[in-house]
Amino acid sequence: MARSALLNVMVQAALKAGKSLSRDFGEVQNLQVSVKGPSDFVSQADLKAEKIVRDELLKARPTYGFLGEESEEIKGTDGAHRWLVDPLDGTTNFLHGIPQFAVSIALERNGEIVAGVVFNPATDELYTAEKGGGAFLNDRRLRVAARRVLSDCVIGCGVPHLGRGNHGKFLVELRHVMGEVAGIRRMGAAALDLAYVAAGRLDGFWEAELSPWDMAAGLVLIREAGGFVSDIRGGTDMFGERTVVAGNEHIQKALLEVANRPVPTR
Repeated sequence: MARSALLNVMVQAALKAGKSLSRDFGEVQNLQVSVKGPSDFVSQADLKAEKIVRDELLKARPTYGFLGEESEEIKGTDGAHRWLVDPLDGTTNFLHGIPQFAVSIALERNGEIVAGVVFNPATDELYTAEKGGGAFLNDRRLRVAARRVLSDCVIGCGVPHLGRGNHGKFLVELRHVMGEVAGIRRMGAAALDLAYVAAGRLDGFWEAELSPWDMAAGLVLIREAGGFVSDIRGGTDMFGERTVVAGNEHIQKALLEVANRPVPTR
């Protein structure tokens, strides 16, 4: 597959950070861990990976803005372009030795996500997409799954935990969705969950309380794989609403309807 110069820059940054994460993952018990908040840990591996990505991207495009999970935003002088980076999506998995984590990098141009990279160094799976150029897993072209009814589908989700999210609202959504589908999966790394939708491994996905860097790369992956994404209201303000609902044309629409059903009254 042919990649643009910008996508090559993103891939090289992700691979370099992934190599660092792989070394630290092998010694996960020895990592120095500090607490950011309830059940929300940040490790030296996380900080180191973000520095690697930031240095690589800004070296290649020094005028672009940069928004990452672990550091202050850099506005940049370009005005039109911004990198959105999660250097270690799935930190809790990482710290527990679960090989479901990724480096996620997206490029925003004039408010639109135009390229994305998600790399899981534990499995050596590299997801890439550019607007108009398709989505790929390593060198294989991706398409979203073709199932048309929820009862045949496996749906991914995020589950709010201690100190995070609206537990009651999620339980209502889960009650509605789990009664309509073949299975539900919660794997703990939204960037990879969205990449799995693009790859057809998951038929759909929904989650709330996400940050832009959690979902940005996944949005372009799904669109370029022929899928659809919206916020929980069915609009396009995923970053503002901090929610995402994804799938193919039929499943995304059905999942949106089911997740928004009102609470039944007695």
